Amino acid sequence: MENNEVTHVVPHRLYGLILIVLICLTVISVAVTSIELGSLTVFIALFIAAVKATLVLTYFMHLKFDNLLLKIMVAAIFVLLSLVMFVTFLDYNYR
Repeated sequence: MENNEVTHVVPHRLYGLILIVLICLTVISVAVTSIELGSLTVFIALFIAAVKATLVLTYFMHLKFDNLLLKIMVAAIFVLLSLVMFVTFLDYNYR
């Protein structure tokens, strides 16, 4: 039988660092909601959420090491989600 032991491509220390960054970004996003920034509050919160999602997809879901087609599909989903959110906010602004 072959030895099918999987080795980690990413060191465990990097996972810990990304976890700390994700926790810091969560604290920042909670802090931003308590500051009155007007319409920028939602934009900043969504931007921080997108950065956190990108980190999770890239490292914890190993998208960094997958093939190009899968990366393009994930990017297309983000574009579609952004478009749906944009149209929703347009509808909300003009009511």
